[in-house]
Amino acid sequence: MIEVVRPGPLATVQDLGRPGRAHLGVPRSGAADQRAFRLANRLVGNPEGAAGVEVTFGGAALRFHVRAWISVTGAPVTLRIDGRPHGMNAPCSVSSGAVVELDTPASGLRSYVAVRGGIAVDEVLGSRSTDLLSGLGPAPLAPGDRLPIGSAAGLRHINVDVVPVAAMPETPILQILPGPRDDWFAHDALATLTSTPYEVTPDSNRVGVRLNGPPLVRARDGELGSEGMVIGSLQVPPSGLPIIFLADHPTTGGYPVVAVLASAAVAEAAQLRPGQKLRFRV
Repeated sequence: MIEVVRPGPLATVQDLGRPGRAHLGVPRSGAADQRAFRLANRLVGNPEGAAGVEVTFGGAALRFHVRAWISVTGAPVTLRIDGRPHGMNAPCSVSSGAVVELDTPASGLRSYVAVRGGIAVDEVLGSRSTDLLSGLGPAPLAPGDRLPIGSAAGLRHINVDVVPVAAMPETPILQILPGPRDDWFAHDALATLTSTPYEVTPDSNRVGVRLNGPPLVRARDGELGSEGMVIGSLQVPPSGLPIIFLADHPTTGGYPVVAVLASAAVAEAAQLRPGQKLRFRV
């Protein structure tokens, strides 16, 4: 078992989510930064989809009641095991009774803790992910929670010492493609979107990243009927300020989507923190 001593501002169990159920109104959910999440699992010999812990803005402490191998990836934090510093992006041995602590990240927002064997909480609709929008899956972690660890039988050997990972940029440039409703906006909307920085607001979460910056002007009045939404959509409400949909986004929406993030940019968007500036590029 892993005991949650403290979860920090927000810690949840995540895997790769519930794909293929949007037509039923079930969001995919899953790890917000799947690139970092998959790496964490590979480092301890797990399948990439094994459940782990997503820690938002650090501050978490986990006590291990059994000897285990772990790795921590994503937003760079000071990682300590029983008070001793350890490196990120590398497998680490944890003794029974030891406490693993993650400090506040220097950059980025979400860090991932993978444990060899995975977190073996019950599945809901084929996934162990916490979905904050729909309420599916386990509740966000709280002090005293206990997480079972799955079996490591049959897993591949751990054969990596450390993986070099690029530093997170101070002002990320997110690649976008024109959206399905870009014709609802003035002809210069994409030029506006890509010519000046936007800033992440404190209202952001796993559902979406809300932005401040130049509003995008509509060319058409009225609203759409609800239509399907995908991760990375830049939906624009009447304020004209775009919202980047993340892992727990709704499956449908009625505001027009001016652009969609390129697949590789979704992981970068998941690491945006309040007050940070970003730019878009077509």
